[in-house]
Amino acid sequence: MDFFAVGLLGIAVMVGLILLGVNIGMSMFLVGFIGYTYCVDFKAAFSLFKTVPFSQAASFSLSVIPLFVLMGQFAFRSGLTEGLFDAARKWLNRLPGSLAVATVAAAAGFSAICGSTIATTATMTTVALPQMRKYGYDDGLSAGCIVAGGTLGVLIPPSTVFIVYGIVAEQSIGRLFASGIVPGVILALFYSMTVVLYCKLRPGSAPERESFTWRERLISVKGIGPVVILFVAVIGGMFAGIFTANEAAAIGAVIGLVFMIVSRRFSWGSFKQSLMDSASTTAMIFQVLLGAYVFNYFLSVTRLPTMLAEFVGGLPINRYFIVLFIMVIFLVLGCIMDSLPIVLLTVPIFLPIIKELGFDPIWYGVLMVLASDQGLMTPPVGMNVYIVAGMAKDIPMQKVFKGTLPFVGAIFACIVLVVFFPQISLWLPDLLFNK
Repeated sequence: MDFFAVGLLGIAVMVGLILLGVNIGMSMFLVGFIGYTYCVDFKAAFSLFKTVPFSQAASFSLSVIPLFVLMGQFAFRSGLTEGLFDAARKWLNRLPGSLAVATVAAAAGFSAICGSTIATTATMTTVALPQMRKYGYDDGLSAGCIVAGGTLGVLIPPSTVFIVYGIVAEQSIGRLFASGIVPGVILALFYSMTVVLYCKLRPGSAPERESFTWRERLISVKGIGPVVILFVAVIGGMFAGIFTANEAAAIGAVIGLVFMIVSRRFSWGSFKQSLMDSASTTAMIFQVLLGAYVFNYFLSVTRLPTMLAEFVGGLPINRYFIVLFIMVIFLVLGCIMDSLPIVLLTVPIFLPIIKELGFDPIWYGVLMVLASDQGLMTPPVGMNVYIVAGMAKDIPMQKVFKGTLPFVGAIFACIVLVVFFPQISLWLPDLLFNK
């Protein structure tokens, strides 16, 4: 069997193992190890087992991951979302479904200091869902806007998915962070428009709007102060070239801890839990990363990515149709696995094709994150849906999935916009990094 066929067979076996419920990182590691053994020899494959885990886990560039995860954990336990939500609902009260729109806005703000879709979804479920149910909002709309708002955590920086993509694809993390800001804001606006349209078409889904005085609105602004400080200090400092991504992550973790103390939410129990949760999340990410590295060694031996890139690059069709086809593959993969494994699985296969077609890898990274976002909202995986349904046990999961469907359309619209107008994602990084 030639190496090209071995590469295709390896991908099929790995996907099959994942569908059977085998751990994603272990599936990639196992197939990569066996495939490399077949293509080279057992001794060479065993040397990967000896060198890859240590060399990658000890890599300085990967230290940015646990630090940003820790920053998100401290921000999550500092109660910053409550001030964000309060300010958003008072300033957006004139819109139909104002509490749902405020939930999306607060999720976007929290994503800017958290970087975790799980933490964003869990926090907004705790803060916003009781308020919407208190005022008589439809459960489907309430759950749907929380699920959708949580997806902003992988698009608006600091995003763990962007960090991993930058490391694997050897792209600037700073440029990737900058590329996600404008599409993230646009997606948040699309989500908000979806809420307004939903309430217009189904008037009974949201009650009459609350009224607030200008004094109440102005007072509420102080609630967003800590978020602005953390975002400007971390992301702004990195964009300004004051410090690197690793230094930005460390500074963000320290500031998050300070806010946790100042807000009087610090305790040794919460501090230890933050460390434990950060260690658990980091271990999961590293496990998938190490499996992906071994799998990538196998693919590189088969030359499958290079041959696919040459074949696709020579096809007599418009290159944008090829990109749209890749996006469809992402949408399908999003239904069976989370964003991070999708990135690690597809980068060695599709990135050479994207480069061969002459597209910017930064632009492709934004599209990849947007397409994999859909998987957080759709069955059978739908991680955000499971979080909301698990925390709000009296809302049927079927109703949560149904409530998210209108927001999936918003992601499609954003993908199409970024595909045909690349400067939406490239303008800001080009401006900040003087390209």
